Amino acid sequence: MQVIKEPGAFPIKAWTDSIENSALVQLKNLARLPFLSKNGVAVMPDVHAGIGATVGSVIAAHRAIIPAAVGVDIGCGMNAVRLSLKATDLPDSLKALRDQIEHDVPVGFSAHQKSSVIESNWSQRNALHRQWMALFADFPGLKAKNTSVETQLGTLGGGNHFLEICLDESQNVWIMLHSGSRGTGNAIGRYFIEKAKEECERWHIKLPDNDLAYLPEGSKTFDDYVRAVEWAQTYALENRAVMMELILKALRKRLHTPFEVTQEAINCHHNYVARENHFGQDLWVTRKGAIRAREGDLGIIPGSMGQRSFIVRGKGNLESYCSCSHGAGRAMSRTEARKRFSLSDLVAQTVGVECRKDKDVIDEIPGAYKSIDAVMDNQRDLVEVVHTLKQVLCVKG
Repeated sequence: MQVIKEPGAFPIKAWTDSIENSALVQLKNLARLPFLSKNGVAVMPDVHAGIGATVGSVIAAHRAIIPAAVGVDIGCGMNAVRLSLKATDLPDSLKALRDQIEHDVPVGFSAHQKSSVIESNWSQRNALHRQWMALFADFPGLKAKNTSVETQLGTLGGGNHFLEICLDESQNVWIMLHSGSRGTGNAIGRYFIEKAKEECERWHIKLPDNDLAYLPEGSKTFDDYVRAVEWAQTYALENRAVMMELILKALRKRLHTPFEVTQEAINCHHNYVARENHFGQDLWVTRKGAIRAREGDLGIIPGSMGQRSFIVRGKGNLESYCSCSHGAGRAMSRTEARKRFSLSDLVAQTVGVECRKDKDVIDEIPGAYKSIDAVMDNQRDLVEVVHTLKQVLCVKG
């Protein structure tokens, strides 16, 4: 861990010595905000520039939340389960299985047909829908359609979201997926980022970056945001749970070998805010591209679709607010990746993985990401590796 300390700012504690200049500027701006914990900002080894706050940062604040430091993909995170299947139970070609998953789980901008979706007459999911209707009534400026909440439940989205079949070191089969609160969470995030900017402007608060606009605890807008963001985080958990059900059904359609889930799902956010106690103080902790890693916590740290991924156990490092990285982290922008890499590069870097190999996913090429091995090496004091997974099938949005 290196510590960066500038006059008049809180310390920046980084689990990497490689921080791009644009990300470093964002971190220094953040460290000047007066309401942070004196322990400063924790920076994960997969850090890179984001909107306002970097991806790969952990912020602990007294009586305030920065909506842009949570981001617009509220509740984005990971889910993984281990199955009773072995590698030898999988067919030689995984193309038909990928086709089945892509048919059963909408990806990209696709959603479920309303008539087919809601097996969600489960009490928790009905409660989610009732709560959304109340939010939509109170905040019509969210500009989201009521129906999208139902039809997007159990959908992947695009970008770096994915569904994967993986093998661990003992050749056990795992399902792993990455997604968040979809369009509804995005609408909530954008709505309150603008509300925070309006509030700071109204109070004549000078900020080093307008995207660091914050909401003070005790204000009505703060309470509104906490209510909305907690809903989005719960929705994200349910979205991943529904997708996991759909993938299990897809496997049962295509595989001849009966199987069971042999390890409970690890379902963890890596873009979220929570009330936690650190250093004897109750603080609002924002993890943007980081997961909670208290002592004993199980988490998931994925690499790119051509690298390895890891099931980890937290060590409870207090200096990081009991956190660790959320993945490999991008080494370059999507635009730069499309300029630098070709379709043949994508094919070469995803050998052995059943996945899309077309021009529309070149920006997700493994070479556009940091080395997952270097990221893991930098956070040995934050987590220990429980399982190492290798992707054999990957579905991208």
